[in-house]
Amino acid sequence: MISAFDHFRPHHEELRKRLIRCLSAVCLATLLAYLGKDQLTAFCMAPLFQAAPQLQTLVYTKLTEAFVTYLKLSLLAGVLISFPYLLFQVWMFIAPGLLEREKKTGLLIVFWASLLFLGGTAFSFFIALPKILHFFMAYAGPDLIPMPKFGLYLTFVGRMLLTFGLAFEIPFLMVMASRTGLIAPGYFARRRGWYYLIILILAFLLAAGELTATVLLALPLFLLYEAGILVARLLTPLKR
Repeated sequence: MISAFDHFRPHHEELRKRLIRCLSAVCLATLLAYLGKDQLTAFCMAPLFQAAPQLQTLVYTKLTEAFVTYLKLSLLAGVLISFPYLLFQVWMFIAPGLLEREKKTGLLIVFWASLLFLGGTAFSFFIALPKILHFFMAYAGPDLIPMPKFGLYLTFVGRMLLTFGLAFEIPFLMVMASRTGLIAPGYFARRRGWYYLIILILAFLLAAGELTATVLLALPLFLLYEAGILVARLLTPLKR
């Protein structure tokens, strides 16, 4: 008699294989990022030095701070670099149980989810971050000298990249909810006001109460929400 565990064993082995590949990809990308940590750090600090030309260096006050910060930055870069591959491995795990049409849809999901995530991180670094830094550095003056800490600054940058990257997945999640029938057609349009309020609250919390960061995060999320409604409305008839 076949036990439930024996029945699940092939899926367990497949899941284990995919997890190992995901972990290996993140570790390899993290290692490569650590080897180029000086260039990566200089790249991340460039917006700060542009916002405050009077700054020449950052400081750290703990012996382990620089080392730990390099590791955290390398890990973040490793996750960002390997994100499309991680999504692909998730797709490869669930693809065998799907129909041919569902497989084609799944490939589009992987592509657009990766594109939106990378687009969110790019928007964060090249558009939102410089404006936020200019805003905060404007408080510096003869009697108020900024001395940003190395670890805290790069943590702030990393948090912004992940926040914007995940936030840009909103249209993808909306379309998937509509296509799979979890949400009735027109639901997001009817509940627009409530979701706008939720977006504002989440943006405020994710930005740690920083008004400029809240606005810069909320505005593109409003546009993405409307884009999600439009795309879901266009694609929903395909299910009929």
